[in-house]
Amino acid sequence: MTFWQDKPVLITGASGLLGSAMVKDLVKKKADVVCLLRDWVPDSEMFRNENVNDVTIVSGAITNQPLIERTLGEYEIETVFHLAAQTIVKVANANPVSTFESNIKGTWTVLEACRRSPAVTSIVVASSDKAYGTQSTLPYTEDMPLEGKYPYDVSKVCTDLIAQSYAQTYQLPIGITRCGNFYGPGDLNWNRIIPGTIRSILRNKQPVIRSDGNSIRDYLFIDDAAKGYLRLAEFLERTSVLNGEAFNLSSETPISTIKLVNYILELMDSDLEPIILNRAENEIKEQWLSAEKAHRLLNWYPLYYLDDGLRTTINWYKEILK
Repeated sequence: MTFWQDKPVLITGASGLLGSAMVKDLVKKKADVVCLLRDWVPDSEMFRNENVNDVTIVSGAITNQPLIERTLGEYEIETVFHLAAQTIVKVANANPVSTFESNIKGTWTVLEACRRSPAVTSIVVASSDKAYGTQSTLPYTEDMPLEGKYPYDVSKVCTDLIAQSYAQTYQLPIGITRCGNFYGPGDLNWNRIIPGTIRSILRNKQPVIRSDGNSIRDYLFIDDAAKGYLRLAEFLERTSVLNGEAFNLSSETPISTIKLVNYILELMDSDLEPIILNRAENEIKEQWLSAEKAHRLLNWYPLYYLDDGLRTTINWYKEILK
């Protein structure tokens, strides 16, 4: 019997890129998966691969506390993965209030419901590398202060601190993840650099870079991220030492936007030239993470190098866009 077999699990934001990957993993491990969905998203990978037929769907908003409490109680949930959030920086800049509503209120709503649900034995909350803000030293490590300034970044600082507060004050078994940029099969947010670039090339259009191309990020393949979340939840059940601890999950291979786009062009055997708009606003210039703590305490290591992850991702887009 595996750790996850028959375990009741709730995933918020299950139709997103990470949520779909986690649903796939947990269904394979024979967990009893319950998904909270605000919107029905038929293009989501969870629907495309028909995992939606293997899970229980609860429809509603992440800010509806009575709904969350009913779900936790009715399905006797033991593990909660809180992923639901407004995740696009550009959208957050344009819509700060709705971003704060979903990302901040949504977090305290879920955690307050968990506090009232004694069956819950582990909770993993998704923060972000953006919560660190701009730091004078790179890579980011978990002991650095959280200094986000822009709407999305601030919403993740609040998410992070609320999770730490519930862990410290109420001894809730909470672990926090801070990840780099996700990519991989299932990402349909075309304004992200990897899916947007691949789609443009497949349509023989020049890929567009909103920034000046010199921003540096690290990119984490989505299957590696999902396995990191599962590993953290498993460790939270085994020991209380990790309660309230944050973990960076990263491939530790930072790359500039222009180099990434040119690498994708090379992998796709394209001679198109990228268009550089140099219009990005409210974005951090350089950020990447150290995952040493996750290596040491969780024994988590990514399995995909950027080359392997991009090839897998490109093949997926070729299939769905042909």
